[in-house]
Amino acid sequence: MRIIPYLVAMLVAIGIFRASGALELLTRVLAPVTALIGMPSETLAMALMRPLSGSGSLGVMTELMKVHGPDSLIGIMVSTMYGSSETTFYVLAVYFGSVGIRDTRHAVPVGIIADVAGMLAAVWVVNFLFR
Repeated sequence: MRIIPYLVAMLVAIGIFRASGALELLTRVLAPVTALIGMPSETLAMALMRPLSGSGSLGVMTELMKVHGPDSLIGIMVSTMYGSSETTFYVLAVYFGSVGIRDTRHAVPVGIIADVAGMLAAVWVVNFLFR
């Protein structure tokens, strides 16, 4: 019961971020950087959303698959990203909040590093196998 306000706040913040158009603006700004590693700029929304929200990232994946198709490079890449990463901040909020842990110590940096490694591995594997 104590963690419900934090979860609601996180989901509302994600909804505002997507609805305001800030996610699309950030995607356009970072497109040159993502092109350097072989990541289509459209998949950046998935890479940013996945550590925050499972349902939000599922929505992003569904939208991208409707636009580009499930058999496209983008469709395969977002599917691989979805499977190779975790909703880090949601999990930390639920698990640590449920037992009252306030000091997460190394959990947040390690979770972010694991998410980045999963995303980069997904980009590399999909480009290696499907390009």
